[in-house]
Amino acid sequence: MDGLILAAGFGSRLRSLFPSKPLALIRGVPLLEIAVRQLVSGGVARVVVVTGYNAEVIEEAAANIAARVPCEIVTTRVQDWEKPNGYSVMAGARLIEGNYLLVMCDHLLSTPIIKGLAGVHAKDRGVTLAIDRGTSSSLIDLDDATWVETYDNGFIARIGKGLAKYDAVDCGAFLATPALAQAIEEMIDQGKPGSLSDGMQLLADRGQAATLDVSGAWWMDVDDPKAHGQAEQLLDEGFSLLSSAIPQAAQPVLEDALA
Repeated sequence: MDGLILAAGFGSRLRSLFPSKPLALIRGVPLLEIAVRQLVSGGVARVVVVTGYNAEVIEEAAANIAARVPCEIVTTRVQDWEKPNGYSVMAGARLIEGNYLLVMCDHLLSTPIIKGLAGVHAKDRGVTLAIDRGTSSSLIDLDDATWVETYDNGFIARIGKGLAKYDAVDCGAFLATPALAQAIEEMIDQGKPGSLSDGMQLLADRGQAATLDVSGAWWMDVDDPKAHGQAEQLLDEGFSLLSSAIPQAAQPVLEDALA
């Protein structure tokens, strides 16, 4: 299976610490490399990285990562990187045949989440989203989270930021089929901004947006200085980047479970 990493945005909320979010360091390891290694830990052999802002620097970093990680890395640029992230999904999906694991470059995801999504049977759905029903976690940015309301069967009823009614939070990891990029394009044609959530909602309306409940598995979004500090503190307390010399390491970046 292929993987797709979105790494095109400006990263304004983390910019006071790092000029480029995909290259922000967690215990000396760039977020982009962590994202690649997380996908590799789930069985991905080829990763497409979508770049935009600061593209040349990130593409050079991706080439360096490819030299030390057992995975093919392909980069592609989204021209209008200031537009919603659905444009990045469409740009990356053009280079992928079949289903793929989709992640954000700024999310730390323990291996069980990636492996769980990789093992999902996707024949009856257009997308499967990893969700966490622990919506009161201190690691969740309440002002920026994407919330999810589900039906009793686990399929998505509604998804988006600012939902008044929800029962789960979006973990930022997906098993996508070609239907996801097609749905985003349809929503753009209908006059919607073109976010990933726009496409997800269209598939939800069609009964094709499923979820994988990963409640209890470790994950977080490293989107601002507070979250960056939390990530490094938690890694100190329970998780570890398994080697400070990641270029020589061929092991997963994150441990699978909190000790």
